[in-house]
Amino acid sequence: MSSRNALPGFNLSLGYTLTWLSLIVLIPLAAVFIKTAELTLEQFWGAVSSPRVVASYKLSFGASLAAAAINTVFGMLLAWSLVRYNFPGKKIVDSLVDLPFALPTAVAGIALTALWAGNGWIGSIVESFGFKVAFTPVGVLLALVFIGLPFVVRTVQPVLEDLEFEIEEASTSLGASRWQTIRQVIFPTLYPALLTGFALAFARAVGEYGSVIFIAGNMPMVSEITPLMIITKLEQYDYRGATAIATVMLILSFILLITINSLQAWTAKRTGKKQ
Repeated sequence: MSSRNALPGFNLSLGYTLTWLSLIVLIPLAAVFIKTAELTLEQFWGAVSSPRVVASYKLSFGASLAAAAINTVFGMLLAWSLVRYNFPGKKIVDSLVDLPFALPTAVAGIALTALWAGNGWIGSIVESFGFKVAFTPVGVLLALVFIGLPFVVRTVQPVLEDLEFEIEEASTSLGASRWQTIRQVIFPTLYPALLTGFALAFARAVGEYGSVIFIAGNMPMVSEITPLMIITKLEQYDYRGATAIATVMLILSFILLITINSLQAWTAKRTGKKQ
């Protein structure tokens, strides 16, 4: 019996998909590797391993991982509050979660800098206690948390909405404490969504430029992010050096995302076996 579907046949659909994927993703990425291949091994290593570039790797990936971890915790709490509680201004808070999606990243960076700089509303108070945020790695982390939070909230929120409250009541009626209910009933259900939100927030943060560039201060060896190093190389017409750094960044990001996705698949498989 032939399958009747609204979409065209498998071969045609696959052809369109691969063509579109190649034009949008594969060909640009291949161009990065091809341009990098013009460098000798010694030139490539010199471009990607200079102390200034290595410092930018540490800041970009370290701050991105830290921001994704922070967003995973507080994004889950925010999603829980939006799903399980009614409070004044709930719809406004729910709408504000999507603000980083709609707000231009440069505007976000300027706003954060205006608030957290030494003469800003919050920065002036914080710096009076000897703690500086703007133009430091802390400012980079703050910007990455800002732009990554919606990914976790919007990933976890639908799962919480589908999680019936009766399951928690049943767990409590069987004698489980609140912590046992969270650890053995709620968390296993949320874990795959939390990992997905973490991966999305990390992927968004590691390549972020617009919201970070203003609040970072861009001080060499202190608050320079890797995307800025790529832009700097391009401004110097060092295209091969820029693609070399981009290649390293791409490979590291891909390895981290593959690791996270593998962990997510392993967790889902293990949860399925338990069920």
